[in-house]
Amino acid sequence: MNWTIETELRSRGFTGSVGLVVTDLNGAPLYTWHESRVFPAASTIKVPLLIAALQEAQAGRLRLEEHVTLQAGERVPGAGVLHELSPGLSLSWRDVLTLMIIVSDNTATNLVIERLGVEQVNAWLMAHELHDTRLVGKLQLPPELRNEAQRRGERNSTSARDQAALLLGLVRGEWLDETHTRLALDILHRQQLRDVLGRRAPRDETGELLFPVASKSGELHGVHHDVGVLYTPRPLVVALLSEGGNDPREHPENRDVTLLADAVWPLLAQAGRVSGDI
Repeated sequence: MNWTIETELRSRGFTGSVGLVVTDLNGAPLYTWHESRVFPAASTIKVPLLIAALQEAQAGRLRLEEHVTLQAGERVPGAGVLHELSPGLSLSWRDVLTLMIIVSDNTATNLVIERLGVEQVNAWLMAHELHDTRLVGKLQLPPELRNEAQRRGERNSTSARDQAALLLGLVRGEWLDETHTRLALDILHRQQLRDVLGRRAPRDETGELLFPVASKSGELHGVHHDVGVLYTPRPLVVALLSEGGNDPREHPENRDVTLLADAVWPLLAQAGRVSGDI
């Protein structure tokens, strides 16, 4: 039987479904598997939000140093820190975007969605042919504040193909000018949740990654995603999405996450031309 990421995962006991795209920085596909399958986006929806917001900043319609005041009713649970802080906190839009990515802050994300607009974000996605990705609404809202689509059970969605296109366009400078591209990649480099793509990558004696990773993870019950740019000897754009996992724990050693990391790293090491003696 020919090797696939799915057969590898099955052999390790993972029973869910995966979508995977690996390309070089020229966009040449090095590996694809169910690249157009649509998954719940989880926090990978924050990647297009980051790019769209920085396009607004580049156009002068959003000032990154302008401040927004956090209101009590805007705090939502889940990932992040803002829901633990007092209302009245003043944050620059630069800080809001940073929190949205590096600690996956849901409250910060909702501030960005409010600023951009759900319909406007979806129009932006369609205009850029990101047809598998859709923003249904804000994150982690109480039932009485959810919109009609959310009450029907619809969720933000995406595909490995779309996530790879977003990241490839970003790293190639196709979405933003040099200044805003550098800012976006700097924020993604500082993400603190590197559950899959950076999990098995080689590290030095201090524990620092030998190859930088600019990435965004995403997690829901049974859903584990990680998308990013790996600066291996041959740099890679990688989008790995999964659902149907069996370990519900939000835990560093979640079994589904470790299976995904163990299965995908040999492929990434080969594609990225990582020496076996590192």
